[in-house]
Amino acid sequence: MAPYDGAVANALREEAPKLVRIALPLALAQLAQNGMGLVDTLMVGRLGPADLAGIALGSMSFFFVTIVTGATIFAVGPLVAQATGAGRPAEAAEAARHGLVLGALMAPAVMLMLWWIGPAMAALGQDPHTAGLATDYLRAVVWSVPGFMVFVSLRSFLEGRGETRPIMLIAFSGVAVNVMANNALMFGRWGFPALGLVGTGYATTIVYTLMGLLLAGYVTLREPHHPVIRVARFSGARLAEVARLGWPIALTVGFEIGLFAVTAFLMGLVGQTELAGHQVAMQTVSFTFMIPLALGIATTARVGHAVGRGDPVGLRAAGSVGIGLSLAVMSLTALVYWTAPQLVIGLYLDLDDPANAGVITFAATFLRIGALFQLVDGLQVSAIGALRGLKDTRVPMLMTLVAYWPIGMGVGIWLAFGLGLEGAGLWYGLVAGLAFASLLLTRRFVMLARRVR
Repeated sequence: MAPYDGAVANALREEAPKLVRIALPLALAQLAQNGMGLVDTLMVGRLGPADLAGIALGSMSFFFVTIVTGATIFAVGPLVAQATGAGRPAEAAEAARHGLVLGALMAPAVMLMLWWIGPAMAALGQDPHTAGLATDYLRAVVWSVPGFMVFVSLRSFLEGRGETRPIMLIAFSGVAVNVMANNALMFGRWGFPALGLVGTGYATTIVYTLMGLLLAGYVTLREPHHPVIRVARFSGARLAEVARLGWPIALTVGFEIGLFAVTAFLMGLVGQTELAGHQVAMQTVSFTFMIPLALGIATTARVGHAVGRGDPVGLRAAGSVGIGLSLAVMSLTALVYWTAPQLVIGLYLDLDDPANAGVITFAATFLRIGALFQLVDGLQVSAIGALRGLKDTRVPMLMTLVAYWPIGMGVGIWLAFGLGLEGAGLWYGLVAGLAFASLLLTRRFVMLARRVR
């Protein structure tokens, strides 16, 4: 074996445990954050179907607006990763500080959007009572935006450093506080007023404010010599760098969320039974997607560290291991969905109830297609993570735009409504779009990694 080949093999062996150490707490943190939404839905269900419809509409709007706008601050991660790899902690702190500034500048616009989106729903034809409940919820949860922006920025800072265990612990504490705050403010326990659905919004505000403060406290204690949170000279150039790197990330996230939202809408046109089956299958694949998502974020950090220290062998190893581990994990979940879909569906529905037969049939069909979906989705998210570690965000944004919409949505509509495959056609469209994205993104990482010397 040539010395260079030996160096690559050693780097690959050393990289896997380091990447997993970063990714595992992140995967648990992602599951915990998703668990907050699940807890809200379960507890609001006890208020009645009208409130459940209200939070479905309100939380979907809150999630879309905050995640897409907050994704701009994800740029802090690769900036911090490269500065950390280069041994420049002051530069890493400065990037995070300007992420906080960018979040503070965006927060008022985001809050105004959430404040008025409810009345806009009614004007666009949503049921007035449901839109009214969603408006009440949004006008309570809107106050969580500042805490959310702080949390995202400081979380990205720690992710870039490869320090993810505190994120996991704070995310789990958020779930616990969410349950307590919901009980207090929704149902009026422990002397608090019973605010119903509005209480859920205030509970979320409490949780994100607390998580932002906890991360701020941790970062302040962890970095006394290079403080992130301090009054310092503002740098327009540094802020522009964060925004320039971040806006393509935000659009990429928006393209993907939009693809899945429109697919759900089109599935509703196919039929309500198909939509119910789609919801079961999509909830399932979204749950397991948390693992490659965490691996993708960890890959951003490890690739960025290698770039910062000028290590092309380590760069290629980090990207290869991240992509390979994502594929391996998703191969296992794909095998389960392909061979035993009924086992998974039984977690949601009574398989022996004849009333569920139609939903079960469609869910099983979608899960088997979801086996292919899993493979390509894992590949594309880990490849995006590797490219972000190189601070490459604009070309991947354009690649995902083409892959998700003209390819994914175009193929899905053609198969569903042109060839009569209906719901299955929409799922095959998702597979086609994600497969095309994974091919383009993986090829681009390989190409760029080869150029680094």
